[in-house]
Amino acid sequence: MDDRSVNKNMCSQKRKDSKEDDSLRKRVNLHFQYLYDSAMKEGFSPSDLAKIDAVVELREDIDCFEIPNCVWKSFIALFVSFIAIVIVYLSEWPIKNNTIFKLWLEAKGEDPKTERCAVEKFEFFQDMVRPPPPCCRFCQNVKSIEKVENITPEKFEKLYAYTGRPVVIKDGTKNWTASEYFSFQFMKSIYTKNSAALKNVEKYCQFFTYKSNFKTFEEVFEMSDERAFMKDKSSPWYIGWSNCDLSAANVLRQHYSRPYFLPKQAESSKTDWIFMGSPGYGASMHIDYVNNPSWQAQITGTKRWSLEPPPECYFICKKSFFEVTVQPGEIIVLDTNLWFHATLNVGDNISIAIGSEFD
Repeated sequence: MDDRSVNKNMCSQKRKDSKEDDSLRKRVNLHFQYLYDSAMKEGFSPSDLAKIDAVVELREDIDCFEIPNCVWKSFIALFVSFIAIVIVYLSEWPIKNNTIFKLWLEAKGEDPKTERCAVEKFEFFQDMVRPPPPCCRFCQNVKSIEKVENITPEKFEKLYAYTGRPVVIKDGTKNWTASEYFSFQFMKSIYTKNSAALKNVEKYCQFFTYKSNFKTFEEVFEMSDERAFMKDKSSPWYIGWSNCDLSAANVLRQHYSRPYFLPKQAESSKTDWIFMGSPGYGASMHIDYVNNPSWQAQITGTKRWSLEPPPECYFICKKSFFEVTVQPGEIIVLDTNLWFHATLNVGDNISIAIGSEFD
């Protein structure tokens, strides 16, 4: 019994210590071989040895390191099922791929009528496969983000429009009435419950919650004023949506127009973006994957922008980090395909901004 106890302890120690040297392993093997040979001389059979409690325990300990057959079978079944689903999805036979899409969303507890993506995008993966900028001239001589006013379209085109150099136009929203009308309540009056504008945004437009815990666009305007203005000590919130509903666009565009400084030949995107949120929140550092540079007009509230050139431009750019605060009435012009950027609503008022691309 003493020998068995010693051997069992030795095996246990061997399992715990993966770096045990070969000499100890060899000694243990020799000792077990000696015990086995002695048992055979005494007339024991292998089946008799298998009934010994110590041997049974050792075998159970060793078996615990083996993956059960049921696990392997389950893994193989899942893998085969996955391949089958991929084949069915790509071939659309005998089940159409939009049927699989709906079943997947329903399994996640989401509404297939309002959700446009079955799987969340992985921003870190997008950054990994992001094509490098053609060159780093856009940030080479940038020392700060300039603020200018009364700039002509010709001068804006030459210095900023297509050079990738960021700029803030201080009088960018002159002659606009948006600052007099735009508010949380004004947006709420446009996107009323069960309205076509609200339904179209949820069905056809893009809507980003920026981790504000809103599941639908409708939930945003179901907030009370206390929640919206954080008077009830609620967490800050921030959202963005594309203005692809024609009726809502017609109402909003009564109060803003094409920025005066854009080049005459430049055309703005048909779809504008609205960004709205309380102080203390914004968008985390990211880079966009859009076609053209863009402008964003600060209508109400104040927003702080943080910019970083892409890492491949580190040794060319004079600075690797820029910050600028955009006040109401100002417009920031930025190529978000080139610059990593983050925003933060600061001050005391709800921030509302309108933005669009231009070519």
